[in-house]
Amino acid sequence: MKTVILAGGLGSRISEESRVKPKPMIAVGDMPIIWHIMKIYSHYGYHDFIICCGYKSYVIKDYFANYFLYKSDVTFDYQGNNQIEIHDCEIEPWKVTLAETGMDNMTGSRIKQIQKFIPEGERFMLTYGDGVADIDIPALVKHHEEHGKLATLTAVQPPAKFGVLDIDQESTVLDFKEKPETDAGWINGGFMVLDYNVFQYINNDPMCVFEVEPLEKLAKEKQLSAYKHRGFWLPMDTLRDKNKLESLWRDGEAPWKLWQD
Repeated sequence: MKTVILAGGLGSRISEESRVKPKPMIAVGDMPIIWHIMKIYSHYGYHDFIICCGYKSYVIKDYFANYFLYKSDVTFDYQGNNQIEIHDCEIEPWKVTLAETGMDNMTGSRIKQIQKFIPEGERFMLTYGDGVADIDIPALVKHHEEHGKLATLTAVQPPAKFGVLDIDQESTVLDFKEKPETDAGWINGGFMVLDYNVFQYINNDPMCVFEVEPLEKLAKEKQLSAYKHRGFWLPMDTLRDKNKLESLWRDGEAPWKLWQD
């Protein structure tokens, strides 16, 4: 099953870094966050990726074009032969298709454009290029297969960013909770499984937002299921999020690191 990763947006809320690179290429540790996402899927045996590129797509293309150089010892021989020798090459067993899906196109348009890379009738997975989780991908796929609907999204409860106060009518604080586990209901956390027929719900409008008309229509027709993930999940929306992910990775406490080095 192929995995589609949306990686074409501007990442304006983390402009401190996205001014020079696409958000999926912002590093956590010494590797871009898209690498972390791909490692999650690859850990479970899903190695075939389609990346929907847009903003500064050349950065993503350059990274994967030279991936083996980043991961290996290499000798450049300029003494007459102009040869490159790769030593101890340890790279991932990945197949990566980089699709140009437009600078300003919305998510629905990007997904529609990669339909040509999905074999007719085949399911595929979809996620965003900026969020990691300790998600059990096989359990997600099993959930999708069992309910028989056209689409499954992973539902998550976002972590609170502020402490919560319980205050009575006399302004007495009855309870104080510093950053409780959740401060909202269930939201779409990405990590989706989609049947091929979902493409029929997406039009060719460049401004088609997948999370609006297509998902809303699927929900209205009772063709959308939620896989509830109660573990770790965090999107890299802001510099604060990036720093949190960086800290977890640096301290060896990254919950999404399901693979062995």
